[in-house]
Amino acid sequence: MKTVQATALRPTHFDWQVDGTVATITLNRPEKKNPLTFESYAELRDTFRDLATVDDVRTVVITGAGGNFSSGGDVHEIIGPLTKMDMPALMRFTRMTGDLVKAMRDCPQVIVAAVDGICAGAGACITMAGDLRYGTERSKVGFLFARVGLAGCDMGACAILPRLIGHGRAAELFYSGRMMPGTQAHDWGFFNDLVAPDALLSYAQDKAREIANGPFFAHSMTKRMMDQEWTMPLGEAIEHEAQAQAICMQTKDFTRAFEAFAAKQSPVFEGN
Repeated sequence: MKTVQATALRPTHFDWQVDGTVATITLNRPEKKNPLTFESYAELRDTFRDLATVDDVRTVVITGAGGNFSSGGDVHEIIGPLTKMDMPALMRFTRMTGDLVKAMRDCPQVIVAAVDGICAGAGACITMAGDLRYGTERSKVGFLFARVGLAGCDMGACAILPRLIGHGRAAELFYSGRMMPGTQAHDWGFFNDLVAPDALLSYAQDKAREIANGPFFAHSMTKRMMDQEWTMPLGEAIEHEAQAQAICMQTKDFTRAFEAFAAKQSPVFEGN
């Protein structure tokens, strides 16, 4: 597979910044609480797909500008047009939004979500699709589909959210369409931690940097196994892990770690 540099990615519908091996995506329509459009959905999907070929980014932070993560699909630019589409067009849209979540789960980089303020609908699904989530006490997370006459099964939510917070809790959020406060999202396991709003982004980026400094190949294998083992019987999962770990034992990072331990030094991982 041909690899590219992170600087080759130039999205136009959100901010893209790279600091060392950590990339930060910022949804940047703060005047409307960072809603998504048809174009930003597609560009996010394409960016996460492209990350599979980027060799100088090891972790990705995704956040929103102006004190909010995202209010979901733009009411006038997405919701309105959807009411006028025929079934084939609607299927193209719903498959495209699902493809965004697939791309996030398929990309090898660990994704860290930094969530302040409103995080609703598709915004909540994007956050859910990350690997780590950090919020604030003023965060409000909502899977609001029932409020607009839709099912909670959007962008993989019925598959992923119960695994994060439990079936009963997820069901209550889907059926009620209510917002989940930041403290409850943390108590229920949706957020890994709560951080002060003014420190949130730097905290998430520091966490991302810590992971990026680790064994990238091994981390990507962990991400892949966590997804693949959802539907495996235990015996099959153990066998897959045995194979995955044996592959990791052939990496230079494994040797580097041993040699550093023998020399009483900290390993410097290079991701190969």
